[in-house]
Amino acid sequence: MNETNWYTEDDCSLDDFASLLKRDIVRALAFASDTRHDIPLYDCDALADALNDPAKRMALQAEWAAVLRDGAGVLVLRHAYADIDPVDDATKVFESIIRREREQGASAADHFAKAGANDRIWNAQEKLCLEAPRVFARYFANPFIECAAQAWLGPGFQMTSQVNVVRPGGDAQQAHRDYHLGFQTADEVRRYPAHVHAMSPFLTLQGAVAHSDMPVESGPTKLLPFSQRYARGYLAWRRADFREYFEAHHIQLPLEKGDALFFSPALFHAAGANHTRDVQRMANLLQVSSAYGRAMESLDRARMCESVYPALLEFRTTGRMSDAQIDAVIASCAEGYAFPTNLDRDPPIGGLAPKSQQALVRQAVDEAWPVDALAKALKDHAWRRSS
Repeated sequence: MNETNWYTEDDCSLDDFASLLKRDIVRALAFASDTRHDIPLYDCDALADALNDPAKRMALQAEWAAVLRDGAGVLVLRHAYADIDPVDDATKVFESIIRREREQGASAADHFAKAGANDRIWNAQEKLCLEAPRVFARYFANPFIECAAQAWLGPGFQMTSQVNVVRPGGDAQQAHRDYHLGFQTADEVRRYPAHVHAMSPFLTLQGAVAHSDMPVESGPTKLLPFSQRYARGYLAWRRADFREYFEAHHIQLPLEKGDALFFSPALFHAAGANHTRDVQRMANLLQVSSAYGRAMESLDRARMCESVYPALLEFRTTGRMSDAQIDAVIASCAEGYAFPTNLDRDPPIGGLAPKSQQALVRQAVDEAWPVDALAKALKDHAWRRSS
């Protein structure tokens, strides 16, 4: 750290960076089934019991948090979707959205690639929920997605997602870090003190669900294990010498449809180029934000709750979803944090904070409220929170 407690590009040392990437003595990971290039792989078929045992679940989440913070910075969940029907059903919805948006003349620019090089759906979270609420519910009832988000961010996280499709011949992204500081210019990043550089990665978890098989030739995400540990990385990734180092040393892991990948937003990474002739590489990019941070996208979460609520009632009544699965769906759409609010209208009666939107929807499901009763309660809840 320099004397002024602010970083500049001149503070970045490629030698120091490279030394942090040297492989540690691999520590035993109690739950991982394998490692590739120091990246732990987890077989979700073998983890189901751990998710249902509170002590084992906490131990698993502690292991994941340690990997993301101090280890490789990335982990893979093999067969996160043992039943890939929800993935395939969501793919059909996403493809229809892509066609419709293209017909409307939309050309969604990428953060770190040329506009039009890839197909992208911004705010895929809300669009999927409103267009196909039953598909949304089955997709986000996945317990591994929720478990990973809580491992890094705790409860009350804010789920957003963006679908990315890289066609055959599609170009790669440039190496980068992600939101928050990763999405600001170098001039803006230099204005933040060093401790904010350290804090930023703890506000977001990056993830991706594979919606197609992804052989290496199709360009799955390029990753530089351990690079999240470099404190000055939010400035360093913009330098040509660091990007050259990334291109020379990154690794790529093939993924199968239904696998999930999670990594620290501070990890140097980039979508790869699709060198195949026939693989349409599709991933649903999960950007999960802490309750204490700001999500990148704005979602109408009350509208999403109204949309998915009838499906939740049906799945609970018929026993097709457990309480834990319903909680996972609610966490993926409803706001889980009580603040900010208007405390004159929404005082913390009987506790330290008012009731969150998630708690309201959970109560409605438990008590089987009529659909219009939840709609009114959500409207009243929004009014109480407004200025």
